[in-house]
Amino acid sequence: MTITVKFWGVRGSIACPSPEHVVYGGNTSCVEMRVGDNVLIFDAGTGIRNLGRDLVRRGVTSASIFLTHTHWDHINGFPFFVPAYDPANSFEVFAGHLTGQGGVEKVFSAQMANPTFPVPLSAMRSRLSFCDFDTGITLHPAQDITIRTAPLRHPNGAVAYRVEYAGASVCYVTDTEHKPGQSDQSILDLIEGADLVIYDATYTDEEFEKRIGWGHSTWREGVRLCQMANVGQLALFHHDPDHDDKIMADIEKQARAEWSSVFAARDEMVVTITGKKTN
Repeated sequence: MTITVKFWGVRGSIACPSPEHVVYGGNTSCVEMRVGDNVLIFDAGTGIRNLGRDLVRRGVTSASIFLTHTHWDHINGFPFFVPAYDPANSFEVFAGHLTGQGGVEKVFSAQMANPTFPVPLSAMRSRLSFCDFDTGITLHPAQDITIRTAPLRHPNGAVAYRVEYAGASVCYVTDTEHKPGQSDQSILDLIEGADLVIYDATYTDEEFEKRIGWGHSTWREGVRLCQMANVGQLALFHHDPDHDDKIMADIEKQARAEWSSVFAARDEMVVTITGKKTN
C-alpha cells in the first residue's frame, strides 16, 4: 500500500542537457506516481519521453496525466510520448486552468500543428481523452485514490495536486510565486500533514527579489511552508536551468542545514511513501 514517486524531469523553463547538469538532471517537469495498480503522471515536459519508453518496457497500457499548466516546459515532451501512438493504449489528460479558454485538447493540438511541428495530435492513435475541470474540486481517477486540487499564483494560472491513497499522501506544488511575509493559505491547507511535498524551489532568496512576477518560489519558502504544515519530507523541484550541479549541491546543503527533511529532486530519483495503518 504505497505511492512510488519517480522524477523523470526536475528542471524548469527549458531543458539543459550538459556536462554541468548530470547529477541533478536536465529534463523539464515530469513526475510519475505509481499508486496501487495505477500510473499517475504529473506534467509532460521533456522528462515524459523517457517515462514513455519505460512504460512500454513495463507493459503499462494506460495512465492519467495531470497538468499543472500548459507553459512549454510542462508540455513540450508530449509529442515524443511514444505510448500515445499505440492504438492499444489509453490515456486521460486533465487540466484545471483552461475552462472557458477552449480547453486542454485545443492547446495540445496547437502545439502539434504546422508550422511548428510536423506530426499532428491526430497521429496519436491511442484512446486519448481530455478532461477540463475547475480548480478546487476533488478528483477520483481510480478506486481508493483521491486527488485534491488548489490554485497557484502563476502567470496564466496553475494547479497544485494532493494525491491520497491508503493513508499515504504526496503533493505536487510547482510553478507558484509566494508573497514575501505572507503564507499562501491555499497551499498550507492542501499540504497539511502530507508525507511528501514536491515544491517549486526555482530561485534563491537573492534571485527571487529580481524576479517578482515571474511566478516561482524559493527553497526557503518551501521549507517554511512545510514546517508550518507538519509535512514529512520536502523535495525541491523545478530547478533553474542556470543552476548547474555545483550550485544545486550548495543549495541542497543550505536547505538541509535548515531542515534535515529536505532533498533536491534529481532525474530518475525514486521515493517510496508507505501508507499509515488505520484502525
